[in-house]
Parts: sequence; structure tokens; C-alpha cells
Amino acid sequence: MDGKSDSSALYTISAVFEMLRKHLCDNLIGTLLAIFGNFLVSISLSIQKYSHVTLAGRKDQRTFYHTKTWWCGFVFTCIGESANFVSYAFAPLAVVAPLNAVSVLTSSILGFLFLHEKSKPKEFAKHYGLIILGYFITAGGTYLFVSFGPNSHEKLEAENIVKHIVGWPVLLYLLLEIILFCLLLYFHKQRRVNYLVVILLLVALLGSVTVITVKAVSGMLVLSIEGNIQLDNPIFSVMFVCMMASVIFQARFLSQACKLHDSSLVMSVNYILSTVFAVVAGAVFYLEFNKEEVLNICMYVLGSVLCFLGVFLMTKNRKKPKIFEPYVSMDMSNGSFIRLDFI
Repeated sequence: MDGKSDSSALYTISAVFEMLRKHLCDNLIGTLLAIFGNFLVSISLSIQKYSHVTLAGRKDQRTFYHTKTWWCGFVFTCIGESANFVSYAFAPLAVVAPLNAVSVLTSSILGFLFLHEKSKPKEFAKHYGLIILGYFITAGGTYLFVSFGPNSHEKLEAENIVKHIVGWPVLLYLLLEIILFCLLLYFHKQRRVNYLVVILLLVALLGSVTVITVKAVSGMLVLSIEGNIQLDNPIFSVMFVCMMASVIFQARFLSQACKLHDSSLVMSVNYILSTVFAVVAGAVFYLEFNKEEVLNICMYVLGSVLCFLGVFLMTKNRKKPKIFEPYVSMDMSNGSFIRLDFI
């Protein structure tokens, strides 16, 4: 009975995926999942932060584990991260990666709403004018890169992933990444070079590996759910191990950056560098821009630059709150599971 129920459940899930694909294109599904995931994670981490702040005066800080508010935020986080993870199976990296700006935008708006400060129009314009301008610029940039982003998307079967890996452009790209990573790591560890750009370049290089492996793992999982089993192929295990390792080390370097430098600056610079390396990784590894016209690529670049500018403006004059400000979600995979706390 259990075997029959499991097979019927897989068949039902597979039927749902097929029905969605008949009515919506893969890119749209992936884009909507990424937007929904980033939006939900920002809200959930804000709820968890509120739980921490309300219990800040108590001696036993572990009591937040017993609050419904914290657990509600935790459940939302899991749902949002799951949506982000699955989005990589449907949409190109070049579309999903910059959508982390949605998380920054949502968290900034929530922080703005929770401040509850009364100020004169001149003071309001001085303190929040650039931030609100950043909202509109980010929204416009998001529309551009989603509209003109690459549409090519292949089914990530194990054989296709292996073909990508053994191709000379990917091998050359990985070799250059390894050399650059080793040089930066040497200066950071041996020479004690703790410049923000050096640390975040290490994060971005690891992030490019993360997005490649996340997309591969997510794509093979979705195909397996649809009935085309890929999990028994060795490449799945290799990609999964590389994904987990890159996530862990990326989190460590990002934590160092937050300790040594201003969190708002870390957020904006990390978003820019991680997005650039993620897009380049998608272009080299998955050949996402091969069939795109020059005009589309130019408009996509313009949209990405606008998002970079918008995120910079949202964090440049960020005012530290006295009581509460939500977590800000930063997808190290731009999809991954790193969060920055702006307090």
C-alpha cells in the first residue's frame, strides 16, 4: 500500500508540473517562484527578528524558540527558500540571480514601515528621498532584466550537465576561478588583507560555484519528480556535495565581512559582485546568452545596472533604527541561505 501511495503521489506532483507547463512557460514559473521566495523570506525573517527584539530584555534568550511568532517566521523561511531553490530548475541563472534585489527592496520597505517616525517634509526628503528613489530604480531595473533576460532553458539531465562540465569554456572558467580564489585567499589569510572587496570577491567566487550546482541539483530533482529519475547518477552526488561545501565556506567569509565592515555596505557590494559572477557563470556553464540578440543583452545589462544602483541608494543613507529593523535576505546564490542582519 505504501509503495502504491508513494507512486500515486509522485504521479500527482508530475501531473501538476505538466499542467503548469502547458499554461505557463518555464521562465515565467521560475521568475514568479524566485520573486515569491525572496518576498516571503524577507517577511519571515522580519517576523523572527521581531520575536528576538520583543524578548531582548529577558535573561534566557532561548525562550524565542517557544514563541509562535518565531516558528511562524521559520516556516515561512523554509517555504521561501524552497521556492528559491526550485526556481533555478525553471529559469536561467541570469534571471533568477538579480531577483535578490526583491528581497532587499522588501526588507527596506518593511524597515521603513516599522520605524514609525514622525518628521517634517524636509527632514523626510533628506533622510528617505534617496531610499525611495532606490525603490523605483530597482523596480524599473527588475522589469527590464526580467523582460529582456535570456529565454533559453534546457532540461538539466545528468548527461547534459556532464557535457557542460567537460567543455573547454567551463574548464577554462573554473581554472581561472580557482587561480583567482587561491590568490585572494593567500592575501587574505597570509598577508592579513581584510579589504571588503577582497573578502566579498571570495564570497562571489564561491557563489558562482553555488549557483551552478544549485541549478543542477534543483533541475535533476524536478526531473526525478516528473518521472525521469536522475538521482542515481554520480554527477548528482558530486553537485550536491559541491553545493553544500560552497554554501558553508561562503557563509564563513560573509560572516567575516559583516564583522569587519558596515553591514549596509556589505549588502550592496555583495549583491553586485555575487550577481555579476552568477550571471557570468550561467553564461559560461549553461550558455544562457548564446541565442540572444544584442539589443536584448544591452537592455538586460541596463536593467541589472539599474538594480545595482537602486540597491546602493537603498543602503547608502540607511538610518539605524532604535528598536527594530528586519533581517535583509541576501541570496548567496544568489539562492542560497545566507542572511545579513542590519542593526
